[in-house]
Amino acid sequence: MNIAIIGASGFIGSALTTEALSRGHQVKALVSRPERLELAEGLTAHKVDVLDTASLTLALAGVDLVLSAFSGHKESDVASYYIQGFQSILAATTEAKVPRLLVVGGAASLEYAPGQMLLTSPDFPAAYLGTAQGAYQALQLLKAQHQQNWSYLSPAAEIFPGEKTGRFRLGLDQLLTDVDGKSRISTADYAVAMLDEAEQNLHPKQRFCVAY
Repeated sequence: MNIAIIGASGFIGSALTTEALSRGHQVKALVSRPERLELAEGLTAHKVDVLDTASLTLALAGVDLVLSAFSGHKESDVASYYIQGFQSILAATTEAKVPRLLVVGGAASLEYAPGQMLLTSPDFPAAYLGTAQGAYQALQLLKAQHQQNWSYLSPAAEIFPGEKTGRFRLGLDQLLTDVDGKSRISTADYAVAMLDEAEQNLHPKQRFCVAY
């Protein structure tokens, strides 16, 4: 497939890029700083401002799939920047008639108990609140529209740089934990789950999650 990855040089985006290339896909990396990407067979890097919807639409022309690993965690108003950027991404993929949009989501909108989201729990870390709110609003935007085919993958509560094992579980809206009550996934295994979805399309217009 010809895959465009938004935020391809970031924390999760770089893992997605590595996994996509390892499977033989052609990757168009859409990033703010192309110099951060190492040259690789099958990879082309393009400087794109996500907030420039017209330019982003042109960059997405002809791709089979968009993986959005967009993140605004370095901005002063993370939630507002995130949702503004995501609205631009959604508009651009729709205008460019991209068949599918896969989104790197957040874990905060997962339920730790029936009807209880991590985002609204009393001990949710304040440092991650802006990103979590933006990711939650993005999920609501996807659910509310009917033009773009999408999937939204929430990671475990803890996502960390680590090896690819290929051994994990998938769920839907409930937080997954292991036998010790921990919710964890490596970036490499998260990328495996996302590229599996890209190739198999098992969760159309649906949020799903991954954890050990």
